[in-house]
Amino acid sequence: MEVLAACHVHSKWSYDGSWSLEDLSARFVARGYRILMMTEHDRGFTAERLAQYRQACAKVSSDAIFVLPGIEYSDAANRVHVLVWGPVPFLGENLPTLEMLQAVKAANGFAVLAHPSRKNAWKSFEPSWTDKLLGVEVWNRKYDGWAPSKTAPDLVQTTGAVPFVGLDFHTHRQSFPLAMAFDLRGAPVSEEAILDSLRLRRCQAQALGISFNHALLTKGSKILSVAENGRRAAASIYKSRLRSRLGPKG
Repeated sequence: MEVLAACHVHSKWSYDGSWSLEDLSARFVARGYRILMMTEHDRGFTAERLAQYRQACAKVSSDAIFVLPGIEYSDAANRVHVLVWGPVPFLGENLPTLEMLQAVKAANGFAVLAHPSRKNAWKSFEPSWTDKLLGVEVWNRKYDGWAPSKTAPDLVQTTGAVPFVGLDFHTHRQSFPLAMAFDLRGAPVSEEAILDSLRLRRCQAQALGISFNHALLTKGSKILSVAENGRRAAASIYKSRLRSRLGPKG
């Protein structure tokens, strides 16, 4: 039986988060998720704060949902972001991506390249990262909207990385039926079981309740891009009318 995980989620432990771990847990349980794959920003974290954060995640975990602690690392240019889970000590802020990935691999952690379309991060990709990355985020709700990234599929194909989907949840606006489906082989949901599934690549991206591979991702993105373009156009019109109604500030 598949266990669904909400991936790439931020809480108030991140400098820009707006939800508590408790409220996030209740929200995602109600939406059928069994795992929360947290990814707090490295900014403002320390080794001590990470230890406290791990305790907080353990405290809020329950029979209904497991909260997996994780960190989202960014480079000094705030361009390349990487999601990290596992027994990795806090590595610091603004690290060069290769140095950070080497440290994650040495600590037996798992790394996923986040939102490669944001700030054209895909253009910074280096072949030396390939064997240190488990996956690539092919669909990020916050930055890609209602359609997958147009650049990520090529990275997945060339690197052999696992396709990941993430909400990049900061507010309710990032709600969307994206999930990572885990095959835990009947093991109780725990950090060990989740990390073991990552190690064996027993996880698959889902959108709208449908699992997809590279071929489906490439074909389906064309249809979904139409919906995303429509959404962005409608949002632009709404904001324009709202500004006109409110009038000039000041």
